[in-house]
Amino acid sequence: MFTFESLDVWKRSLEFANVMFDIADGLPRQYQRSLGEQLRRTALSVPTNIAEGKGRDTQKQKAYFYNIAKGSIYEVVSLLAMIGKRGCLARKVYSIHYREADEIAAMITALARKG
Repeated sequence: MFTFESLDVWKRSLEFANVMFDIADGLPRQYQRSLGEQLRRTALSVPTNIAEGKGRDTQKQKAYFYNIAKGSIYEVVSLLAMIGKRGCLARKVYSIHYREADEIAAMITALARKG
C-alpha cells in the first residue's frame, strides 16, 4: 500500500472527484468540452496532487503539491458555480458539494502543515 492511500483526505478527494465526473457526464452536450472537461481535470487534480505530494521527500516539495491540490478544490467550486449559473446544477446540490469542497480544503491545509 502506498502511504497516500491511508490518508482520509485522499480518500475523500477521490470520491469527490468521482462525483464531479458524474456531474460533468450529466452536462448538456454544449458544455461537455468546456465545463465538463475542465471539471473532470480539475477534480482529478486534487487526489493526484495529494498522492504526488505524499511521495515527495522534503516538506517544501510536499507543500507545493498540497497547495496545487487546494487550488484545484477552489477551481472546482468556481466551475460548479458557473454550471449552476447555466442552469445545470440545483442550488441545493451546489451547496452540498460546496461544503464537501470546503472540508477537503481544510483537510489539505492541515496536511500541508503536518507534512
